[in-house]
Amino acid sequence: MTGTITHDPPPTAGGRQGGPLIVTEDTELLDDLLRLCAAAGATPEVHHSVPVARPSPPPDPTGAATSPAPAAPAASGRRSGWETAPLVLVGDDAARRVRGAVRRRGVVLVGRDQDDSGIWQRAVEIGADHVLMLPDGEQWLVDRIADVAEGVGRPALTVGVIGGRGGAGASTLACALAVTSAREGLRSLLVDADPMGGGLDVLLGGETADGLRWPAFAASRGRVGGGALEESLPELHSLRVLSWDRGDCVAVPAQAVRAVLAAARRRGGTVVVDLPRRIDDGVAEVLAQLDIGILVVPAELRAVAAAGRVAAAVGMVLRDLRVAVRGPYASGLDDREVARLLGLPLVGEVPVESGLLRATESRRPPGTPSRGPLARFCRGFWDRALAETDGRGGSGS
Repeated sequence: MTGTITHDPPPTAGGRQGGPLIVTEDTELLDDLLRLCAAAGATPEVHHSVPVARPSPPPDPTGAATSPAPAAPAASGRRSGWETAPLVLVGDDAARRVRGAVRRRGVVLVGRDQDDSGIWQRAVEIGADHVLMLPDGEQWLVDRIADVAEGVGRPALTVGVIGGRGGAGASTLACALAVTSAREGLRSLLVDADPMGGGLDVLLGGETADGLRWPAFAASRGRVGGGALEESLPELHSLRVLSWDRGDCVAVPAQAVRAVLAAARRRGGTVVVDLPRRIDDGVAEVLAQLDIGILVVPAELRAVAAAGRVAAAVGMVLRDLRVAVRGPYASGLDDREVARLLGLPLVGEVPVESGLLRATESRRPPGTPSRGPLARFCRGFWDRALAETDGRGGSGS
């Protein structure tokens, strides 16, 4: 179980950060937290109470080495581990001892007693961002510590694209969005979440490119390193692609899907996911990590009716689902009317790009002409979506 109090996590700069700070005297809890840090690849600093800064020793006029000064308050100008650690894990036993510490973001109060309602009051008293109960919250905490270990800032803006019916053009739009993002200089990953779709690497002209495909991650458990994931995937058109191989269809467990997509998000930039219309456990894990979903709907009544069923299923997991409409339009329909019938915000009309089929056959992916109508549509979407997340202080590059 986890709960949020108020603040955003502390910002982190690029590059590898220091490990988390653990404050507790509870040896059993400490063992658990050290185990979780090890699972996340982080080395923590451990204290029984709020650490104090150690001032630099004064220079010795004789040039001889001086021994470290004793612990002292941070009045010397140097900051303590409490202030500098990217994440602070406070055991519930230590809550009273840290009550007078400098308020900061990135503090998690960790306990075990699910029935202890007083832990929320103690969390407010120490300015904690989160309350976490073990063992239920272990996976959340491993992921959070992993963010620290990898020096992550904001997670990737993650967008899922799904067709309202077969042949709606969702894969084409997903590829174009990823290609456009990469061309704009963003770290970009395209994820094929549909094992029956034929493979997005084929659509990108890279089915023989070196790198891992989904079956290689089927046995993944727990945390997957974001950097290792990125380096292991094929690189096509300046973006990384996670697709399917040409062998027998291998079922990828939901736990592995969650671990892989979480690793992708930790790298920042953008992640675009091409989604199937059926919702199984693995797809539900993807939907839970999306920031925005785009439902691609041809402007005809049967397609709108089918899209309504897809939207109802997806909307049970994904809060921000929007519609992109493809022409030609049936009589009485336009993009705004389709959005009204579905009760979804309108992304816009997906433009028709002449020569797209020939371009695909010649191994040029959708959205490749930077001045083409599809690329302009995708660029406009990214501009708006990134501005929205900047305004919320959320995901993005």
